Amino acid sequence: MVDDDQMLLDGIRAWLATVADVTLRRTARTVDELLDGDVRADDVVILDLLLADHSDPVDNVRRLVAAGSRVLVISVVASAEQGRRVVRAGAAGYLTKDHDLGALLDTVREVAAYGEVHSPELAFAWLADRSEDRPVLSPQERAILLAYASGMTLTAAARKLGIQPATAKNYLDRVKEKYRRAGRPTYTKLDLASRVREDGLLR
Repeated sequence: MVDDDQMLLDGIRAWLATVADVTLRRTARTVDELLDGDVRADDVVILDLLLADHSDPVDNVRRLVAAGSRVLVISVVASAEQGRRVVRAGAAGYLTKDHDLGALLDTVREVAAYGEVHSPELAFAWLADRSEDRPVLSPQERAILLAYASGMTLTAAARKLGIQPATAKNYLDRVKEKYRRAGRPTYTKLDLASRVREDGLLR
């Protein structure tokens, strides 16, 4: 866990000592300090959004992800824009600190299982977001994007939605074109899955 609130770190450590399936291996006040030590590739790092060293949150996330960690960003700030930025940088979740410890623990477990978790209020804000770099998708375009990006073939996605494969392809091409115009080129299924994660479309 990376946080500059020592009281919070001590409290989390004491509380997790009573939890059988989650171990707090290390705490640090900066990302530099954490990365100077032993960071395992499968660790979940709970990262405070705004640290006292004024380090860039996006850069912090990128560095931890590059080290192989799963990153859960926590913050007192319920900022949809900050949430989108750190998720695009690779964070697996963004949780506001007004949640209780049980919710934090559930989120850590979900992130450890390679899930994506975001505060409900942020997910709602993402759905309502109309930033220039986030294209507005029709219900049909969004449905085919979610189905196809989940791993289905285009034919299977079309069948699930009750449309012809050619129609599904047309919707998917429109999705790709909208992302291209928004300055976020999207070519492969992996790219599409990244856009779903970045824009919080699953929530």
